[in-house]
Amino acid sequence: MKEVRFVETVLRDGQQSQIATRMPMEDMLPILEEMDKAGYYAMEVWGGATFDACLRFLNEDPWERLRTIRKHVKNTKLSMLLRGQNILGYRNYADDIVERFVTKAIENGIDIVRIFDALNDTRNLKTALKAVKAAGGHAQLAVSYTTSPVHTLDYYVALVKEMEALGADSICIKDMAGVLTPTLAFNLVSQIKANSDLPLEIHTHATSGNAEMAYMKAVEAGADIIDTAISSFSGGTSQPATETMQFALEEAGYTTGLDATVIEKIALHFNTVRDKFRQEGLLNPKVKDTEPKALIYQVPGGMLSNLLSQLKEQGNESRYDEVLAEVPKVRADLGYPPLVTPLSQMVGTQALMNVVSGERYKLVPKEIKDYIKGLYGRPPAEINPDIQRLIIGDEAVYNGRPADNIAPAYEEAAEKIKKYAHSEEDVLSYALFPDQAMDFLGRREDPFYDVPIQMVNVVIDVK
Repeated sequence: MKEVRFVETVLRDGQQSQIATRMPMEDMLPILEEMDKAGYYAMEVWGGATFDACLRFLNEDPWERLRTIRKHVKNTKLSMLLRGQNILGYRNYADDIVERFVTKAIENGIDIVRIFDALNDTRNLKTALKAVKAAGGHAQLAVSYTTSPVHTLDYYVALVKEMEALGADSICIKDMAGVLTPTLAFNLVSQIKANSDLPLEIHTHATSGNAEMAYMKAVEAGADIIDTAISSFSGGTSQPATETMQFALEEAGYTTGLDATVIEKIALHFNTVRDKFRQEGLLNPKVKDTEPKALIYQVPGGMLSNLLSQLKEQGNESRYDEVLAEVPKVRADLGYPPLVTPLSQMVGTQALMNVVSGERYKLVPKEIKDYIKGLYGRPPAEINPDIQRLIIGDEAVYNGRPADNIAPAYEEAAEKIKKYAHSEEDVLSYALFPDQAMDFLGRREDPFYDVPIQMVNVVIDVK
């Protein structure tokens, strides 16, 4: 019988997708040792938006969170998501920051680093990959999956071959928008497995309603690992339920290595956590919805809700469908970038501006201008020349690796934060998120950090 292994995402992507990464360590701690007994291939616990959210919203040290999880999870591999040269932020960082960050992540407990680039520009993966290998970690390179006239099966097979040649330990098909349909999943996995012997993991979201079917067909075609979320935080914008996929695959004759009794205990724990967030209003029922429009517009679930939120704030909620229809047009203009962080936010914002302003590209964010200038990397296809001329005129486009133009930054960051930093990890937090880390570290070191200066007028009555 063929074995299919599971990666549990509830501690990272599951909660990121449904409660905006607001799950504190106290909700995880009581169940970690049970999760270690469940038989997962790995647990995704770090990276993505968790680092930012810990500093910005939860008043937690993300490095301490990782160390705590590692202390209680002694047998199961720990996985994280890394945005290549973007690390965990929304821009390219200097190579020395990438190298130090990856090294410290592995030293603090990460086993598997899933590295992706929003443009599938492998030049943006090299520094992180080398750092993972040097630190003794498992370097999993991820294909940002999307569909377009240029994103063909041949495109993906060639991309996987390129990743294998770079030294990837495994490959992940990262379907962030949940647009991988069953037939495409079977064909894609079949082609990749026919051309590569590397372990292949499939990651998708249940947004469009295709995820479980896509997983079954991917496994039939030879996929080795799938990403799932415990039922409490599954479905909708998250991954398919762990229990459901375990049952379906074992009934079909596959082994999973999962202990159903332990999985049930995990679900009972996270049901309580889910209900708490629901009562607090932080779990919007809409994140559990099925949104077939994702198949048409290629828009990830989180991007859908973000666009709707922005339109509500502006009093333009009625123009939601117009903005959705504009997204694929902007994407085509920009060379069909996959809609994954940070490109999803950039394309969505541009589409919104085009609709609300009443004129396409009348308003253009700096990030879009930088993208067109080549500062994010190489687009999958040619950018519409007319749009390029409209936005940047005759400015030169950079064709090299974007990070080659970024000077080393660690020492400068260390100098700026030396008053509050105790470790290299503190400096790296500041290098990635200066404002959030400064506030977090300042509060940690100085009990009066948040207290503003009070000007008191004292009147002395002298007689």
